[in-house]
Amino acid sequence: MQYIKLGSTGLDVSPICIGCMGFGDPSRGHPTWALGTEASKPIIRHAIEAGINFFDTANLYSQGTSEETLGTALKEFANRDSVVIASKVAAPLRTGPNGRGLSRKAIMAEIDHSLRRLGTDYIDLYQIHRRDPTTPWEETLEALHDLVKIGKVRYLGASSMMAWEFSKALHLQKANGWARFVSMQDNYSLVAREEEREMLPLCADEGIQTVVYSPLARGRLARPWGESTARSEAEPYAAKLTEATATSDQEIVEALGAVATERGVSRAQIALAWLHRHPVVAAPIVGALKTSHIDEAIAALSIRLTDEEANRLEAPYTPRGDIQGISDPVVLARMAAAVGVKTAAA
Repeated sequence: MQYIKLGSTGLDVSPICIGCMGFGDPSRGHPTWALGTEASKPIIRHAIEAGINFFDTANLYSQGTSEETLGTALKEFANRDSVVIASKVAAPLRTGPNGRGLSRKAIMAEIDHSLRRLGTDYIDLYQIHRRDPTTPWEETLEALHDLVKIGKVRYLGASSMMAWEFSKALHLQKANGWARFVSMQDNYSLVAREEEREMLPLCADEGIQTVVYSPLARGRLARPWGESTARSEAEPYAAKLTEATATSDQEIVEALGAVATERGVSRAQIALAWLHRHPVVAAPIVGALKTSHIDEAIAALSIRLTDEEANRLEAPYTPRGDIQGISDPVVLARMAAAVGVKTAAA
């Protein structure tokens, strides 16, 4: 495994990040398709043995049991100083006041809960799980800065928001001498390229790299058009979010299949190889539920698409609505509803 520096930091990360949403107790809420702890361990171990050191979870996933599962497995299979643990804060976890968001109170409480579940005394990359419009940026950013200064967090990351919002946050951090965001976790794939308009150029200008979630568009880029999986059947709302672009999406999926066939590799490998062409992308987040998913992600690192192949994959794309601005609040609301927490978007 060849490691890279995350953005303008000195942090070494693998160019593959293992998404841990699928690790946890499925009876505890979203996602219902999550693996239990014992079923998750072989996948985490396989990733570590392959040289992957980057793992992304969140306090929300399976109501905290994703963090517990990851922490347990890393203690068994890894050297803590070698791995990079990323987690997230903001999503609703409890009913009643102060059970969600990015207030100073919420941040200070949730970091301790996450550290306890992970079984560690620091988190390498602590990310805000979307923007909290009900809390002033200054309160959120200073609280995050304080976590870095007291040693509970090494680096800060952000996730899906408007580019102007991210730019404002970066400006406030710089103006006040606060620890800055070093990464942006966003939705980017062959069928979700709206971030190319403003967010990716902003990140490039600021020396920030992205950690891409849903790089295979919830599996749509890993299989022929029309095929379903247990996950897609469990999340029917996801398909409705992109109904308006179904025609061009199908053309992209078909072009992807053609290039994969010509190369003699899987569709997933081609979709991931396309992401690796973009210098702002540090690592796609691979939601591995099988060891074969990890093997495919590793194989994709050695594929270099030609410009002609990339053009074939990109040509059918048509501009669409702000996928992140529309879908993410809905997805978070449904996640929250799964754990019994009501939100305005539910």
